Amino acid sequence: MRTAKATTATSAPATAPRTAARARMRLPRLDGLRGRMVITVIVVALISAVTATALAYRESRDAVLKRAQNAAVDDFRNRVDRLAAELDVPTDPRSMARFATGVSSGLRGALVVAQYRDYTASSDPSADRSRITPELRVAVRTHTRLSLQRVDRGGKPWLVIGAPVRLDSSARDHSAGQPSGVEIFAVVSLAEEERDVADLVRSVQGGLVPVVLLAAVLALLAARTVLRPVRRLARATRRLATGELSIRVEEKGRDELAELAHTFNETAGALERTVGELREQEALARRFVADVSHELRTPLAAMTMVSSVLEEDADQLTPDTAHAALTVSAETAKLARLVDDLIEISRFDARAVALTVHEVDMAEAVRASLAARGWTDRVEADLPPGIRARLDRRRLDVIVANLVGNALRHGAPPVTVTVRAADDWLTVSVGDRGPGLAPEVARHVFDRFYKADSARTRSEGSGLGMAIALENARLHGGTIELAPPAPDTGAVFTLRLPLRTEPAS
Repeated sequence: MRTAKATTATSAPATAPRTAARARMRLPRLDGLRGRMVITVIVVALISAVTATALAYRESRDAVLKRAQNAAVDDFRNRVDRLAAELDVPTDPRSMARFATGVSSGLRGALVVAQYRDYTASSDPSADRSRITPELRVAVRTHTRLSLQRVDRGGKPWLVIGAPVRLDSSARDHSAGQPSGVEIFAVVSLAEEERDVADLVRSVQGGLVPVVLLAAVLALLAARTVLRPVRRLARATRRLATGELSIRVEEKGRDELAELAHTFNETAGALERTVGELREQEALARRFVADVSHELRTPLAAMTMVSSVLEEDADQLTPDTAHAALTVSAETAKLARLVDDLIEISRFDARAVALTVHEVDMAEAVRASLAARGWTDRVEADLPPGIRARLDRRRLDVIVANLVGNALRHGAPPVTVTVRAADDWLTVSVGDRGPGLAPEVARHVFDRFYKADSARTRSEGSGLGMAIALENARLHGGTIELAPPAPDTGAVFTLRLPLRTEPAS
């Protein structure tokens, strides 16, 4: 297992911004995987805590109220059973009031209401009797057993108990004994029990914040444990994308992340081997082209010399021999240009080219390039005086010659050359009035050996001219762009170069 580790030496001033950037990167982003994991755990913790609190509130409230209800019912029953023996029937309002007061004395100051026929007596005449609902009165009147009901009045809970009074005090069951016709009701406040439950809930709620904080801390730790190998894998992927094919990640454990790391290492290894083989094949192909081109130079020089002699004496030869001599001379010249282009391309591929930079007057340089090829009368040149640039004049000549020659061969007159300078950039535009380039041709116009008409196996060009022009432009730190098609305009190529080009050290 190979693990690539990169160390970078940086100066102190550059360290602080980088440290700050790393600190910002460590902050959990809400849209990132860590942020989503933390939010998910916190939401689950909140839901669990709220659910537990709600269940605790419901269960504790029911338990407390049930316990208070049972105690109140037992006290009510005992007081009624004990005082019923002292009640004379038929009774009077004074006896009923005394009976109600006696029952209420044992029920924590509850309101007790006694009713006999049309008489009603209360332990507190000023108290609100609306808490005794009609439903409970009907239940007490129609049943022989004790009945009870919970009601809420004014946001407070109350327990209302009602029962018919039996005269047989020895009977523990209200369904036994002789009915007296007296109905007794007690209204008991459950506010104290409700406060106890509320205090319990508040104490549980007070523990929610520590639980959520603890859940957040645990989520951060879990996210860090899970995302650390993911971040290592992301860094390794970025380095792999930049061409560092030897990068590998450490494989730990037997989980899915370890399997992912293993798959990445296998992929990186296979990619490294494949790219290595391709680079070796490319290097062999380039070396082959360079070697063949250089080997052809010597016989081509001899052939060029012989063909020149034959071309000069063509008028002294027979017509067939003269035609053959001229054909050989023309083809030899084409072959020589092709070999020169191949050697130039191979030098670019081998990065064995260098700029020879001088101060150049652009108007003079472009005129000289056109005059050297006899194109002065065929090209309209817009060359403002005073535009000077630092660049390699020989390579500028190659670029201009390729762009103008391409316009003359494939475009339509007039062919124009325009030189401009603005914002430290030099532009040389070459246009014509031909039909322009089709989209499928424009995509490949700078490709090597590309020709617009694939059926034409023979042509004046080698298919390398535009590629060589672009390589020379890039060598200066510039580029060549093909303008979008416009009405009444053919192909327009624009060379963009910095006004001051410095040779690479």
